[in-house]
Amino acid sequence: MAERAVGSAALVLVDGTTPLRPEPALFDAMLEGWRRQQASRRLSGSLIDGRERVVRRFAEVAGWPWQWTSAQVEAWTAAGGWAHSTVRTYQGALAMFLAYACDPRYGWIAECEQRVGARPVQVCHEDNMAVHVADSEGRPQRRPLTRQELQAFFDAADDRVERAAASRRKGWLATFRDACLFKVVYGWGLRRREAAMLDVADFAVNPAAPELGGFGVLHVRYGKAMRGSPPRRRAVATVVPWAAETVRQYLEEVRPSTAVTGIRRCG
Repeated sequence: MAERAVGSAALVLVDGTTPLRPEPALFDAMLEGWRRQQASRRLSGSLIDGRERVVRRFAEVAGWPWQWTSAQVEAWTAAGGWAHSTVRTYQGALAMFLAYACDPRYGWIAECEQRVGARPVQVCHEDNMAVHVADSEGRPQRRPLTRQELQAFFDAADDRVERAAASRRKGWLATFRDACLFKVVYGWGLRRREAAMLDVADFAVNPAAPELGGFGVLHVRYGKAMRGSPPRRRAVATVVPWAAETVRQYLEEVRPSTAVTGIRRCG
């Protein structure tokens, strides 16, 4: 018996059954097969979920995948008002789904022809998809904070800590932790997920800056993954001494290190 590809129609559809409404059942089965194919590539669940949401959103506008046209993709994109990077993400999800559905190794073309009398085609192509030609695709009106704005932000965070401490309420410790985490994100240049998964044990001595003690370098364990690979690891040295001092103060003075499992969550 020939080996079947992960996510093929034969592995997803139930033999010998005829659903009352073949269209939604067939569409759901195609999406389930696509999920299995992506999972076999070790892609994250959040990435797979996001792509499926895009496909379902487009289906609400354009109908079933075997009815889609290039004109529908172009009209949907033009009416969205999304940022360039968002357009590429959405179009990429549609293109990848259709590439899977139209791949003869998975058998969906034959299943669609048999069950609904039509077949899906690739409607996303180089002439109607946004291209990636610049490293930065952010909107021009979005800019980094100035030094004065950053200082005002950190001062506001510190002021909240002082007010919370003066009120003698229980929330002052969480307020100090949040202010500390803001400075860690800035001092070591962390992404959101990298900061959320941070642990005390990730800090280490930087031989080039011994004056920072055990907070001179940070070993990031949950860096951005690429193409289904595990999270990337990287070591980041800080050039902001006061950020290292804030972490030291939080762990050693504000909250004793023996009672801390890590600066692990923002909330």
